[in-house]
Amino acid sequence: MDTAKDTPAEQHRMEKEDIEDLGTVTLSRGGHVIHCLTVIGQIEGHTEAPQGQKTTKYEHVIPQLVAVQEDPRIEGLLVLLNTVGGDVETGLALAELIASISKPSATLVLGGGHSIGIPLAVSARHSFIVPTATMTVHPVRHSGLILGVPQTMHCFEQMQQRITGFVAAHSGMPEKRYTQLMLHTGELVMDMGTVLDGRRAVKEKLIDELGGLSDALAWLYREIERE
Repeated sequence: MDTAKDTPAEQHRMEKEDIEDLGTVTLSRGGHVIHCLTVIGQIEGHTEAPQGQKTTKYEHVIPQLVAVQEDPRIEGLLVLLNTVGGDVETGLALAELIASISKPSATLVLGGGHSIGIPLAVSARHSFIVPTATMTVHPVRHSGLILGVPQTMHCFEQMQQRITGFVAAHSGMPEKRYTQLMLHTGELVMDMGTVLDGRRAVKEKLIDELGGLSDALAWLYREIERE
């Protein structure tokens, strides 16, 4: 029987490859086995981002989320976010997957959780944010060519409603308040929206709790032991 993959050196090599290639690691040396997923840079959809940009690719993330749900060894999920946003449908798809995982899950916003990163930030059972992190709430926009017809505006409205509805369903912020923050015109230069720092995000009930890595892990441990 080939047991080379079970040696500490081989396990360390595989963990190193996962971190370098996918930005993930399964924490198995603590009291419980936690899968750590990072969402960084731009959330990439069907079109590749320009070369040189940090991206989170859905073809990397989706299999990991399926593995978290199906692997009996994995007891919980921790999602670390520092994202500028990106593809709307991809961000919503990943958020829906995280929300549907039956095991304890937590998100931690570090740096930023902007735009379509907001549904990801609120998708887990419990969300955390560090005091210095920010979250930018703004409307859906499109940088490419669009048709100047009423159907286009209706499509944008539907897309925005999907985002607003998801955020309201997975956080303590009502749809009306999210829309108010999204359409605010006195804060962003050459744009509309609102920037929330960590404390304000909690005060507005967008994020559940102010805290860091140890707080998120402690919450996950408690939830795992409760089940």
